[in-house]
Amino acid sequence: MAADSDLVRAAAGGDRSAWDRLETLYGPRMWSVARACGLSSDDAADAVQGAWLRLLERITTIKDTERVGAWLATTTRREALLIQRKSQVPALPAPVEVADPAAAYLESEHHTLLWEAVSALREPCRSILRLAAAAVGNQQVATRLGIPVGSVGPTRSRCLDKLRTRIPEEAVL
Repeated sequence: MAADSDLVRAAAGGDRSAWDRLETLYGPRMWSVARACGLSSDDAADAVQGAWLRLLERITTIKDTERVGAWLATTTRREALLIQRKSQVPALPAPVEVADPAAAYLESEHHTLLWEAVSALREPCRSILRLAAAAVGNQQVATRLGIPVGSVGPTRSRCLDKLRTRIPEEAVL
């Protein structure tokens, strides 16, 4: 059986069988790492594929080729966390339709002020308030942010208090 450094060197040289051997050796662990991060099957596939792509991009610059398995596991975890962060920010809710043009202008201005204030908050407040606006339940918020379910409500309450201090009183409807 070839040592990891030999496999990495052969893969860097374009040896397809070396790539296949690396995938056989480390693919299952990479999938386990991605799934342990709470990703769906599709997102886990993206994380694993991203890690293989990083290896392809950096295969000639890896310093400790004997530890390529640990490098792949760490890179998979980083890719998974990146995917999680990207999926945690919900889209802003659609503006409310108002028949009166003056009221519509005021509503959009207040909407803009609100989301600017939310964006100015630090994490986890920014994410918790965006998820609250998207009507995401406490269990899902806890899972997405990696916090206990019991702390979601109190944390959201503190975040709303912080948000209230950022919005000028005259801007409140």
